[in-house]
Parts: sequence; C-alpha cells; structure tokens
Amino acid sequence: MPAWPAGKASTRNACDGGSLFSALCGVLEQAVERGVIDTYYLKGGVAMELRFARAARTTKDFDLGLEGNRADRIRRLGDVLRLEFDAITFRLKPEIHEMELADTVRVEVAVQYKTRAWQTVDIDLGPGGARDVDLVEPAITGLAEMGLPMAPHVRCLGINEQVAQKLHACTGPQREDRARDVLDILLVDMLGQLDYARTRTAAERIFGERAMHAFPPTATVPAEWRRELENLAQELDYRTTNAEGIEAEFTALIQKIAAV
Repeated sequence: MPAWPAGKASTRNACDGGSLFSALCGVLEQAVERGVIDTYYLKGGVAMELRFARAARTTKDFDLGLEGNRADRIRRLGDVLRLEFDAITFRLKPEIHEMELADTVRVEVAVQYKTRAWQTVDIDLGPGGARDVDLVEPAITGLAEMGLPMAPHVRCLGINEQVAQKLHACTGPQREDRARDVLDILLVDMLGQLDYARTRTAAERIFGERAMHAFPPTATVPAEWRRELENLAQELDYRTTNAEGIEAEFTALIQKIAAV
C-alpha cells in the first residue's frame, strides 16, 4: 500500500472507505477459506457500494452478518481479525455499543499497515442466518492502480432480501433516519437488479417475522425526509430529484412488488 501523497487530502478521503472495505473483505474471505468461520455476509450501505460503486451512495458503515448471539459474533470477529491481509493488520478494541432493537453490537477496529496506524472503522455486527447470500465481484474502482488488493468476490446479503429489509425499515414505526433506504431501493430497481417476485416473498416473510406493520406498506414520505431525499438524488444523479416524484416512484414500485 503506497503512502498517501502530501497535499492530496481529497484523494485520500475519497479512497479510504474503499481501501478499508477491501482490506476487511479480504480478511473475511481468508477466514472462510481457512475455516476460521463458516460464512459471513455484508449488508447495508457497504453491500450497496460494493455492488454498484459510484451509482450508490458512499458509506462509512460496515454492516456485517455473522452467526451466533452477540457474544459469539464478537468472539468470531476477533478470530477473523487475528489474520493479516497484505501486511494489513487489525485490532479489535474493547469498547462495544449494544443496539438491542436490531440485535446488533457495534465494535471499533483499528487498522494498521505494517508499523503505521491507518484508521479506525466501526463495524455493526448483526445476526447471520440470511436465506439468500450472493457472491459479488466488487465494483469499487481505482484500488489496483493504487497498489491495493481486492478480494475477487465478497459475500453480500441477497439483493432481493436486502431490498425487502430496507422496505420494512423505511416504512415502519421506527423509521427515523431511513430516508436513504428509499433511494437505495429505487436505485436497485433502476439498475434492473430487482426480482419483484423474490422480493415479495422475502418481504412477506420479513414483515411477518418482525410483526411491526403489514405488507404491503404505505409509501408516504415524511415531510422531514424531503430535503434529504432531494439532496441525495442530486448527489447520485438520480433521474428524479424532487421529493414528490421520488414518492410517486416509490409508491409505484411497492405496488409492482405487491402485485406479482
């Protein structure tokens, strides 16, 4: 990994997320190959960014699904992080933050290249057990040119199941700060990656298991989301950049999924 050139902070900031993700993905794949863990999968914004690169919003979150209860997941992640990836080493910090409602624990991981501290990343360790996991060839570009390795494939939550989870999250009673999920869902559909029938099957199961609200949900966009949606749509060069149009597209998509 080359040293970052002086005076190029913007380049560094643009690449750090993809670089960290590539290192973490690489060590996770090594852990599966060596039998340290049976499997894992990425979800949330990191899975979207790895699938769709610049078409998706950038994220600082690293959402990871591992098997077991929260204590088991922390232990398994610690086992994974004892491995190296291309002279990059990892250290699991002792601080943890429990997120009871999501059955998730947030941990901090310090990343080091050879003898130089690089960065600290937050990892949200959620429950494993997804029924649909995809092997994805990462779409992040520019890492090879910088001399940074990338795993040839990573394991991501199946795209239809991820959309179903996002649909539940952004339409339910605890949907604060979920405006971004609306555009994530519309982006997947716009890119032709959504299977309506499989998404409906996953959504019916997820909505039923969580028993918080019914499927199909209403698609009303809260007033406080409108400016955020418009700003995100402009950043992503989405085809619709006004909140009313985004809400109309979201409503129409839910109706298509529910009708199959």
